[in-house]
Amino acid sequence: MAVQRILVVDDEPGVRSALEGILGDEGFQVESVESGEQGLERLAEGDYDAVLLDVWLPGADGLETLQRLRERNLDPAVVMISGHGTIETAVRATKLGAFDFIEKPLSLERTLLVLRNALRQRKLERMNLRLLEQLSRDTEITGTSAHAQELRRAVEMAAQSDAPVFLVGPPGSGRETVARRIHATGNRPDAPFVEIPCAALDDEHVDTVLFGTGGGLGRIDLARGGCLFLREIDRLTEATQRRLAAVLADRSRRMPGIRALASASTDKLATELYRFLDGIRVDVPSLRRRTEDIPALAERFMHEAAREYAREPKRLSGDALEALTAWDWPGNVRELRNLIDRLVLFVETEEIRAGDLPATLTGGAISSDLYGSFESLAAGIEEFERYHLAKALEESAGDAQLAAARLGLTTEEFRRRIKPD
Repeated sequence: MAVQRILVVDDEPGVRSALEGILGDEGFQVESVESGEQGLERLAEGDYDAVLLDVWLPGADGLETLQRLRERNLDPAVVMISGHGTIETAVRATKLGAFDFIEKPLSLERTLLVLRNALRQRKLERMNLRLLEQLSRDTEITGTSAHAQELRRAVEMAAQSDAPVFLVGPPGSGRETVARRIHATGNRPDAPFVEIPCAALDDEHVDTVLFGTGGGLGRIDLARGGCLFLREIDRLTEATQRRLAAVLADRSRRMPGIRALASASTDKLATELYRFLDGIRVDVPSLRRRTEDIPALAERFMHEAAREYAREPKRLSGDALEALTAWDWPGNVRELRNLIDRLVLFVETEEIRAGDLPATLTGGAISSDLYGSFESLAAGIEEFERYHLAKALEESAGDAQLAAARLGLTTEEFRRRIKPD
């Protein structure tokens, strides 16, 4: 673990010396300066994890220094030091982003406790920021086609509103990605995003799923303040659609602060449910309607799969890209992603050529000389296993846990077999 860097800003030599000794003994790398101006110079030169900042300093005082620090987008955890602070000073410092106060004369235990808590909070905030940035990247709508550009505009408009959103498009077209993009770029990206797979919902269990039972929380409780995503809502029976509409319509009492998003392959829903969702409609195009986006999508999925399976990214040859672009993609973006996953896992060369693609994509025939392809029985068995692992992963939409269950393996064993040393 890297040594954490602490900067002490205090005009009293005795305080600086004491903190350097105390924190140094605890394993921190400590530096100290005597003024706010010097502190800002040090912070601009290097990355510090935390600052212990005296309120009463010559020249720019601690509050002014803190304000200038934030204006420059410097983000160390800040703990204020004061010998005679006031409530007003504490409030101002907190508004400017200070984590806490410690009072002079300094207590060893109190100083270490507050500093460690501040460092822990900063670490959590940075992790959360990285996760939000990763989510934003993972939900980006890739491509430059007219359909992709139109979809991005629709998502941007939907994100600015809190009205219900109805996503209509064929299975596998990326409706869930679009829903998550709306949430990630909307007014409350750090709030919960809770999904309900409607294909598993029936009239008898609508209330239980939404509101919970006994001591268990329902999906509405989990989504409070965020988004409730009703996936494949058209898979519900008409009776269940009407029941769900009645429950959702009472949102002022039972869904405070929750935004509803729903996806479907068709807009032919029960009238009551359609009226509830009739806020913003976003049409998600099939992959066949945006074939010019296939190279960019394939490259993105290639890098994501390489990261997921700890493999080196591969490149697609010109003939492979031509074959991918010519295919009809009945499974849409999901089918392309699953194919790229398999190629990253099982093609051993750096370049993927048309011959590495499934015969259905290239118009070729499957060879009947299966045994002649392998040097030994062991090699044939190994290839057979690789094929079935990949097939299970494809049929499980990339979910390794579900694929493992299909094959009677633990998730750890499945990952080990699909990622051999």
